[in-house]
Amino acid sequence: MTSVKEFRVEAEPTAEELGRGRFVFTDQYSVFDWGEMPDLISEKGASLCTMGAYNFERLDEEGIPTHYVGVSDPGTEATDPVPLGDCDAPPTEMAIELTQVPDLPYLGDDEYDYDAYHDAAGENYLIPLEIVFRNTVPVGSSLRSRGSPEEYGLDAETWPDEVVDLPEPVVEFSTKYEEQDRYLSRTEADRIAGAADLGALEDVALAVNDLLNREAEKRGFVHEDGKIECLYHDGEVRVADVVGTFDENRFSYGGQEVSKEVVRQYYKRTDPEWVEAVSAAKSRAREEGVADWRGLCERSPDPLPDDVLQAVSDLYAAGTNAYTGTAWFDAPEVGAAVDRVRDL
Repeated sequence: MTSVKEFRVEAEPTAEELGRGRFVFTDQYSVFDWGEMPDLISEKGASLCTMGAYNFERLDEEGIPTHYVGVSDPGTEATDPVPLGDCDAPPTEMAIELTQVPDLPYLGDDEYDYDAYHDAAGENYLIPLEIVFRNTVPVGSSLRSRGSPEEYGLDAETWPDEVVDLPEPVVEFSTKYEEQDRYLSRTEADRIAGAADLGALEDVALAVNDLLNREAEKRGFVHEDGKIECLYHDGEVRVADVVGTFDENRFSYGGQEVSKEVVRQYYKRTDPEWVEAVSAAKSRAREEGVADWRGLCERSPDPLPDDVLQAVSDLYAAGTNAYTGTAWFDAPEVGAAVDRVRDL
């Protein structure tokens, strides 16, 4: 199980064939890579499943290969997956095709054995990368530390103290299965990708980003950045995991973030001791060559107040209604939900 969704296997993948399984989306959430937090956000799981299914079906219309099969209609006892439009209520289960995910051995000193991963994976595997795409560069973005504005096509010598719109989307690669994610050079990313072509991964990421930009703009959102994960099977790259939700991507509406960034920023303001302890534990883990930094963290996160949980729940639900153009949830209008979290 991940921190926000359960994973069920119905047919195991083989070295040659994809398997079948399901994601079951829960109301759990995670910030700062902590994993399961002390609260639940009502209707969050249904929001992510609905929005993810909506985007997968748009990708299918544009001929972009994915592992998506359909969703389970919560209004019936039937188990066969159906298109999102056949559901009478927001789903929480998504049927997917499965690929192989071998163990990634940790060698110590921040080194992982990707050769062993690919020896076990063959040519049917989940690519152990996250492919990140950016349309904007907010203040505090790690991108600012990796390059100057000129390197990204901007006419400026230093980064301004405001959100910057990029002239063209930027694609970056980071690790997926290491305990602490890190950004990679193209050479290193190419090695970690295995048989999958890095250029093909970049092309798929740009195509996904373009679709999400268009879908967001239709509904009054701005799609700021996001990521995808991909599988490699029979010489083809397919989009995997979940795409274009308020957890995987950052959207804004009327200048206000509509994503789990709201919760991140709330913790930074109200529980800075825990945020600082997380950062210190990650640094200590790197220094000591320890894979699991959480065991070194000296604090745990405080629970969220009930009014914050309700405001964030309304934001996910209202945002999903607006983005998909369908009233899946009994939620406030998106503008009202956005205004409420501005004051948190």
